Amino acid sequence: MRVLLSTYGSRGDVEPMAGLAVALREFGAEALVCAPSDEESAKRLAGVGVPLVPASAPVRAVVTAATQPSPAGLPERAAALVAAQFDAVAAAAEGCDAVVATGLLPSAAGARSVAETLGIPYVFAAFFPAYLPSPHHPPLALPGRPFPSDATDNRKLWDLNTESMNEVFGPGLNAHRASIGLPPVDDFRNHVLTDRPWLAADPVLSPWQESADHDVVQTGAWILPDERPLPDELMAFLDAGAPPVYVGFGSMPMHGAKDVARVAIEAIRAQGRRAIVRRGWADLALIDDRDDCFAVGEVNQQHLFGRVAAVVHHGGAGTTTTAARAGAPQVVAPQMADQPYWAGRVAELGIGAAHDGPTPTFESLSSALRTALAPETRARATAVAATIRSDGATVAAMLLLDTISRGRPPVSA
Repeated sequence: MRVLLSTYGSRGDVEPMAGLAVALREFGAEALVCAPSDEESAKRLAGVGVPLVPASAPVRAVVTAATQPSPAGLPERAAALVAAQFDAVAAAAEGCDAVVATGLLPSAAGARSVAETLGIPYVFAAFFPAYLPSPHHPPLALPGRPFPSDATDNRKLWDLNTESMNEVFGPGLNAHRASIGLPPVDDFRNHVLTDRPWLAADPVLSPWQESADHDVVQTGAWILPDERPLPDELMAFLDAGAPPVYVGFGSMPMHGAKDVARVAIEAIRAQGRRAIVRRGWADLALIDDRDDCFAVGEVNQQHLFGRVAAVVHHGGAGTTTTAARAGAPQVVAPQMADQPYWAGRVAELGIGAAHDGPTPTFESLSSALRTALAPETRARATAVAATIRSDGATVAAMLLLDTISRGRPPVSA
């Protein structure tokens, strides 16, 4: 069997797909990933022997550009992404038995059109619940299209979300579908999600509350075991003193990164702790040459987080899950999208602190660190770590292969 995994996003979007690809391979299936060819993602896939089909332009150049695209141009950009992902997936999907899509919905829409043209099953997977309609939580608003301040009922908000997606994304998708001989769709979001989407998130960290809106299948997070050793210099730093505090914001640009780095290091030092600073797409850097701080690039977080006192991060699904599995207390300073959700879950579970807003100050980060570094937070993080499942990718691989082997028709919206 052969499966194509499609996504458009940064390393956090590609890593779970790599986990599913490796799990499929362990069952004797071939899997390839269609994703942007950003350096970190490409190296990670190559390191575990998963073929990469480059899709559209690398993401880093877009998100770190000095001038960000205007929300007014979102319909045109979405239409272009539909077409670009369709072309990339179509070029690689011949002979495939299924397509699995995650990430930005226009990208997934392009992947679903490929599955339709080939007559093979298509599955959409979300990495957090708020992508999926439910009366138990609100949707994310589209850029430049905030919800009315008096709209608080979740069902009403989801209706507004449907209208926004149809207005912003529908015309571009239907124009592309017409160009390849496919019929138009009336409901963009439900077309992409299907009536049976998957939730690739841990049920303790991110539980799904059942509703009649969708038949959601929660597989657990798609975790790719990381066996890479930590660099010798980093190991020497870790061994030279008490566990440090890690700070890194992954693929977030973090404008004003110099100030963010200074605030973080000074707040960590004020707690009597050493610091590890992850450069990331914000290009965070050390602020002096004192020996209590160490800078790292891309690194094995699964190993590193087991050696730190706390993790200060942006709240990506992967980083949150990795820190939780390691039993590391967390401080989440959410920047966008699903990150406020993960910050809230960390606080609700008692395994860390949710920073109020994206930009930490010395005072605000110091307060959050006091919570994260408290003995009771460490004890709670250790307890929760023991409940985090590691078999999500295996569960998903088995479900997918069962779908294919039973010869089920492609899903319908």
